[in-house]
Amino acid sequence: MVTDVWGVLEEEQRLPWAFTPFERVGPLEFGMTHEQAEAAVDGVLETGLLAGFPGNEVRADFWFEECLDARFFGPAVTVYYNKSIGLAGIAVNALRGPQVNLDGLALVGQVPSRVEDLFIEYLKTHKKELHYSQHADPCSVQLGLVLRAQRAGDLVLSRPVMVAEAWADRCGDTTEGCIPQQEWKTFEW
Repeated sequence: MVTDVWGVLEEEQRLPWAFTPFERVGPLEFGMTHEQAEAAVDGVLETGLLAGFPGNEVRADFWFEECLDARFFGPAVTVYYNKSIGLAGIAVNALRGPQVNLDGLALVGQVPSRVEDLFIEYLKTHKKELHYSQHADPCSVQLGLVLRAQRAGDLVLSRPVMVAEAWADRCGDTTEGCIPQQEWKTFEW
């Protein structure tokens, strides 16, 4: 078996998920326990890595189950937990994650400058404010959404991070926000 660590799913291979700010991303709802999150993606994704211990999970990577082309290696979705609120952050892998839509705006695996332009227009239309992280990632505190960039070989593609309302304040702040430092480090697969 040959693995392509930089392989990017075609749009038609991606699961179609919708983002409802502060409520859900696809079948994952903010506030879920890890067990509830596993049950929500059962049959499609499985836990590939779990950090923490039962009842106090801090992070989990969900990978496609064996049915996906084995060339695509790595997590599809990374979730972050907070002890007091449960599932608090969801990052979707630009290479092999589901396609997450916000009112028709595709957020995953896009050219960052193009999705940024569309995001700015979306925010203007919906009278929401645009902010930038210290890494120049566009974000909206009012939506709990940060549009990060992720390496895909010689390219970069969009990797959205969506957070629960309790994490939204300063969600684009790489030093004082609630998004774990691990997410802000260069994510390469």
